[in-house]
Amino acid sequence: MAEFIKIYPENPNPKEIQKVVKVLKNGGLIIYPTDTVYGLGCDITNIKALERIAKIKGVKLEKSNFSFVCEDLSNLSDYVKQIDTTTFKILKRALPGPYTFILPGSKNLPNPFKKRKTVGIRVPDNSIALAIVAALGNPIVSTSIRDDDDVLEYTTDPELILEKWNNLVDLVIDGGYGDNEASTIIDLSDDEPIVVREGKGSLEIF
Repeated sequence: MAEFIKIYPENPNPKEIQKVVKVLKNGGLIIYPTDTVYGLGCDITNIKALERIAKIKGVKLEKSNFSFVCEDLSNLSDYVKQIDTTTFKILKRALPGPYTFILPGSKNLPNPFKKRKTVGIRVPDNSIALAIVAALGNPIVSTSIRDDDDVLEYTTDPELILEKWNNLVDLVIDGGYGDNEASTIIDLSDDEPIVVREGKGSLEIF
């Protein structure tokens, strides 16, 4: 049975955030709000937790398209090869925001992702998500809770999310109703930005 906690985005309660961090550090899986849809996440450093997410999503961990959710751009150098000024300016302009950026992966990626050429980076504009990552001290690996084959709308109601995910995860955060539009995915791993998926984020800033 998953724990269900309410956290208010206007002023995330540090005690509640610490509860979430404890679950993550113990290898737990959480469902948490972002600036787009609710996400399923775990500690990037916990292999067992990563394997659990991969199993739930029905993918091989090495081949998964999970994003790394960071507090800001300071974590970038841990996972991404050195990027040029133009790319950095795009990131600076767009983040925090409803974008996933695909960037060239570095040699420092966690073991399961070592063979990856690229990595998806998110800095969501959501105070709860950012407070969790800040308190944890490293990124969380994340994927949206909607199944790509699912023709239904994204799940937006935390109580319904709890019903569906109760036996699969350790904690569900009620951070209010979620959005039902995914992030815009931009590939910046080559010379020109490529729009992989048009979602919530505006393309005008590019």
